[in-house]
Amino acid sequence: MATNTEKDTVSGQYTTGHEWDGIKELNTPLPRWWVWVFYITIVWAVGYWVVYPSWPTMNGYWAGTFGWHSRTQVVQDLEQAQAAKGVYLSKLKDASLEDIIKDKDLLNFALAGGRSVFNENCAACHGVGGVGAYGFPNLADDQWLWGGTLDDIKTTITYGIRNTNPNSRQSEMPAFGGGDKLNDAQLNDLAEYVLSLSKNGTDPAAAERGRAIFSSNGCDGCHGETGEGNQAVGAPALAAGMWLYKAKEVKAQKAQIISQIQNPKGGVMPSWADRGLDDATIKELAVYVHSLGGGK
Repeated sequence: MATNTEKDTVSGQYTTGHEWDGIKELNTPLPRWWVWVFYITIVWAVGYWVVYPSWPTMNGYWAGTFGWHSRTQVVQDLEQAQAAKGVYLSKLKDASLEDIIKDKDLLNFALAGGRSVFNENCAACHGVGGVGAYGFPNLADDQWLWGGTLDDIKTTITYGIRNTNPNSRQSEMPAFGGGDKLNDAQLNDLAEYVLSLSKNGTDPAAAERGRAIFSSNGCDGCHGETGEGNQAVGAPALAAGMWLYKAKEVKAQKAQIISQIQNPKGGVMPSWADRGLDDATIKELAVYVHSLGGGK
């Protein structure tokens, strides 16, 4: 014990007698209330060890006198959530799509569930929020290949597109527009006409020649005389300028159009009914997708 203690002239506290490089340590004990709080926390910790699961034993762990476990609590919370969810799921199964959007509470439930299902199953291709990607339709606008009504969307989700399900949406664009192979000049003119439908053409004379090629090869039979498209067969509206295989520049976009005429690309969407989504979940998904672009 240090004996060379003295009273500090500045603080009025006694020193402990310890000194380092001329710096003297003051003897300033902790406040009594702080000490008692510290003792109480020790007692509380010991009590916590006793009543709740804590230290390991030879055959497992101490389960606590209360018999409580966080896993048990989680299970109970999930059961309560499922019970509350079950009420709405029951309503959802029996309700039509039109009834769902008319019921505010049921609509909010369907939108929340649909968003979760979409992010888990659909966002990988269509993007978060349905913004689309190269080769995958943008669901956040109001341009629909197969129709944008609630029933149309539900049918597309249920059966998919160009897959092995017998009820899937089926469409096929013939190479070169049908008939004999088009030469490079004809392909250029036809692509120029397609661009002109969405006001992106740069060569009016070529576009005029392409109009005749468009008609003579039967393109207007699916895409319409003015490129308005045909949702009955999944033919895109060329006049909308919403390209699945979109390039940044008009010149590059023309090359993409020519490539599509020569070697048409056809995407495949799985049947989500075949992948295990039940009717209620598909309804949620249809309502959510419908809300992204305003639907029809």
